[in-house]
Amino acid sequence: MKRHPNANGTQDLLTQGAEKSLPALYSQDSKGDDAICYVKFFLANYTWYATEYDPETGNFFGLVDGDFVELGYFNLQELQALKVRGMFAVERDIHWKPTPLKDIRPNCTGQ
Repeated sequence: MKRHPNANGTQDLLTQGAEKSLPALYSQDSKGDDAICYVKFFLANYTWYATEYDPETGNFFGLVDGDFVELGYFNLQELQALKVRGMFAVERDIHWKPTPLKDIRPNCTGQ
């Protein structure tokens, strides 16, 4: 998959290093809350924690903390296209360290 700069042109949302760290989709199915989140993205009141990734489709699986806290799928191209007030775009937390879901959930703020 060809990488594109973020919607605001400031950051490649998924570097080669980050992509290589992510396990394939469904590879952590049996781990439950012990599944590891390898990449964190954020924008305004939303945070996406990626546990798995398919480079062919750009689909992630992970935890989404927004209006609700839920596990689900989200897509790299859709994250890149998101903007708030036409200016602020999704960013990747460049300081994120792989963390189990069980350590992330207590800090979620979904409403």
